Amino acid sequence: MQFELDITKRLRSGGEEFLLRSRFSTADRALVLFGPSGSGKTLTLQAIAGMLKPDEGYIRINGDVVFDAGRGINVPTRNRRVGYVFQDYALFPHLTVRENIGFGLKPLFGRLKKADADRVEDLIHVFGLANVAGQKPGALSGGQQQRTALARALATSPKLLLLDEPFSALDQPLRLRMRDELSRSLEQFDIPMIMVTHDSDEVESFAQTIVVYHNGNVENVHSADAIAASGQNLTETLRREVARAYN
Repeated sequence: MQFELDITKRLRSGGEEFLLRSRFSTADRALVLFGPSGSGKTLTLQAIAGMLKPDEGYIRINGDVVFDAGRGINVPTRNRRVGYVFQDYALFPHLTVRENIGFGLKPLFGRLKKADADRVEDLIHVFGLANVAGQKPGALSGGQQQRTALARALATSPKLLLLDEPFSALDQPLRLRMRDELSRSLEQFDIPMIMVTHDSDEVESFAQTIVVYHNGNVENVHSADAIAASGQNLTETLRREVARAYN
């Protein structure tokens, strides 16, 4: 994946202004946005997905320009070919697992095409959801909800998967198991991803490139391989960096 982002966004809430100034690029397939809560990670993810329009700058995915303020380009979310897994999964409570997974494939009127319906069934089986396919999200466990959200994000065959703290709603034992499941899914579907987290263990599990945020700014960009080659510990390196940002 070739990814380039250079954006600025000013937000005002309660009389206070938050300035997001995010700039980085990578050719790696697993990118993690790391930093404390409220530092601008999720805002960056929303801008990539097209849910937040920056004031300035550009976003390019594999050479395709999806946003460029100077050129007046702002590709709609539905045309960016990105899958998004929200922190709370954002499943539609009135739809079944099967209907949630197929939501992005369904035309405004009418039923799913046979090929799309077959894809939904394939995803149901890949993610082990056959026994709950007819149930609604309120009847699912946390792990089942996450697998449904991931299957829904992958149903449209996106070229990039965006994950906003996908394990934060899970208890520790389930979190560890779902990390393994996500790793297998990323390999099976051969899809690059950008993940938001403030958990250094998740950075170690997934990151090739780590973008460190603090107070709306990108403080540093690290290569996990370069840190390992230098003999340093990735988790300790990130902890020191975050600690310095608060000094």
